[in-house]
Amino acid sequence: MLYRCLPIAAFALLTACGGGGESQAPSPIVTTPPRDTTLTLRITDAPVDYASEVVIQFSGVAIKPENGEEQTFEFEEAKSIDLLALQGSNSAILLDDQIIDSGSYEWIRLAVNAEQGVRDSYMITDGQEIELRIPSGGETGLKLVSGFTVATGGAANFTIDFDVRKSITNPPGLPEAILKPALRLVNNQEVGEISGAIAAEIISESCEAEASFAGAVYLYVGAEAVATDLGHLDEEQNVIDPLTTALVKFEETDGGAAAYNFEFGFIVPGDYSLAFTCSNDDPEIDEREVYSTETLDPPSEDGQSVVTFYGDGANTYSVTVTANESTIQNIELPDL
Repeated sequence: MLYRCLPIAAFALLTACGGGGESQAPSPIVTTPPRDTTLTLRITDAPVDYASEVVIQFSGVAIKPENGEEQTFEFEEAKSIDLLALQGSNSAILLDDQIIDSGSYEWIRLAVNAEQGVRDSYMITDGQEIELRIPSGGETGLKLVSGFTVATGGAANFTIDFDVRKSITNPPGLPEAILKPALRLVNNQEVGEISGAIAAEIISESCEAEASFAGAVYLYVGAEAVATDLGHLDEEQNVIDPLTTALVKFEETDGGAAAYNFEFGFIVPGDYSLAFTCSNDDPEIDEREVYSTETLDPPSEDGQSVVTFYGDGANTYSVTVTANESTIQNIELPDL
């Protein structure tokens, strides 16, 4: 007798066609459990030149779904993090593969301990420890209103750029500093880096005390941007700031020569501009900019502070950032 295998429905048990018409036991149905949806959250910082430590004590993280109640993750022990140790591409973990619900989220809030009279959040400047206070920090924490979406089974991986240089003010007469953070959320799977060196001749020409302060590099969005100081006001009194800043670090090469390097980490792909200054730049004041190659911080006739950037014209160097790559852009003496 001739046996034929006939088509059967996809959901039916599969039987074998064999001699004698004997059937075999059904094969077990193997299912793969769904992957967890996770969130990893790191923190990094742009440096400052007026403090040796800036310690923030974090006690937890909260995220708010678009449709639902906020989800809070409290740390078993508060995490005291020195932000100044997290420059360039360095970062510290706040959440590590934390299981969350998939979907869209409206904001992230960092819970911070900054209680008056308690050694929790502080900075050290000129050897003196100064308490850090956060307006309404105990109630609202540090809120980052930057939405994000996580697919089912996806692994979200973000870094919060905590720009201390823009964030801390120390009003005269107060025994404490005020922290009003400038936060930026970046996707670690879609970022690149910028690194480079400043010509030693530029440092010696521009910085009066290069041994203690070798200047800073400012990063602006867009190619051929015009360099501006921190807290710069446009004609409509809107604040126009660089995206972030990086301190220039002195390093000695294998041959004993001086090297002055800088690094930006966690930068979204796109076109940017770099500018170098050795001026003291107060983020609370719109200083008058002077574009010059002369020694920086020259006297001002009206007594107003001056921020000077190296070079002529717009004083910026254009650079393009590509995801998952490190772009090198040096600041060198012009060709004669």
